[in-house]
Amino acid sequence: MEFELYNLVRENIKNFSPYSTARHEFSGEAHIMLDANENSIGSPVLLNVDGKEELVNRYPDPVQQKLKQRISDVKRVNAENIFLGNGSDEAIDLMFRIFCEPGIDNVIILPPTYGMYKVAAEINNVKVIEVPLTEDFQMDIQAIADAVDDYTKIIFICSPNNPSGNSIRRQDIEIILNNFDGIVAIDEAYINYARQKSFAQDIPDYPNMVVLQTLSKAWGMAALRLGFAISQREIIKIMNNVKYPYNINIATQELALQGLQKIDEVNEWTRQTIDQRHWLEEELKTIGYVQKIYPSDANFLLVNMENANDVFKYLQEKGIIVRNRSNVIGCEDCLRITVGTEDENRSLMIALKEFEN
Repeated sequence: MEFELYNLVRENIKNFSPYSTARHEFSGEAHIMLDANENSIGSPVLLNVDGKEELVNRYPDPVQQKLKQRISDVKRVNAENIFLGNGSDEAIDLMFRIFCEPGIDNVIILPPTYGMYKVAAEINNVKVIEVPLTEDFQMDIQAIADAVDDYTKIIFICSPNNPSGNSIRRQDIEIILNNFDGIVAIDEAYINYARQKSFAQDIPDYPNMVVLQTLSKAWGMAALRLGFAISQREIIKIMNNVKYPYNINIATQELALQGLQKIDEVNEWTRQTIDQRHWLEEELKTIGYVQKIYPSDANFLLVNMENANDVFKYLQEKGIIVRNRSNVIGCEDCLRITVGTEDENRSLMIALKEFEN
């Protein structure tokens, strides 16, 4: 397969002049900044950074150099191959805006899957072609090949998959990467919990691949809204050109830098979550109305049960919120249950056993 990136990019994106600030164009260390019409006198808000209070009257680094370098060290990929977004949802939206001509092009999604792919497509007026996963939530390679047409620009693959929790077979993903001449977006939001290794280090081998990851799950920084895309330098450059100039605020940059120093602590939390997932799975097997618990490589379980809608409402009344996925293709009568703390999981099980009685 011969991959030609610029055959995929929308004409208006190829030809536009990106917004550029003086700080995009300056690489030294400035002592007097009179370029951005900020309030030079001060700010009513102080940000605590490593024990020091800093004003927030200045715009943040538009290219997030320090944060990208730290992610580069952690993920073992070059900083120039990283795009940072307001959650991975920003990167998803940008891919539609860069590659998909509204009202003409289409993308392929593999339900049941993450709902934002379809939402972003609808917002951008891009047709969605749905190719359902098989009964064991794996890709139907032939069905995907049959669905691709001349206007298919992106295939979204969520692995580990949300809401089913399983990893998509790596060799199947490689088949798509090697045979599709559009963009293959691999969403690895839950990769820290999985036994299957990330595709992030394989960027040099697949020029059409965009790997999506986030700090919202295993890293425990959901409130910061920081996600990232890892791809070839040319794709990252276009994404940086199209994004808003200061898309990652200074508080998120500084707090994420602090969090990314605590790898050992995050790894321990991940181990605890996996242990609790195993405990929760075994406990759920003792519930008579639970029909099936799907294998998970994530921090949640998809559970098929009798009267799932009634169980969902009952748990709400108990103040326990899970996700009802019963209206999603392939997830009929299923609840998606996030693995909580040990105490939360025990409270959940007490409630479920009381419902049975």
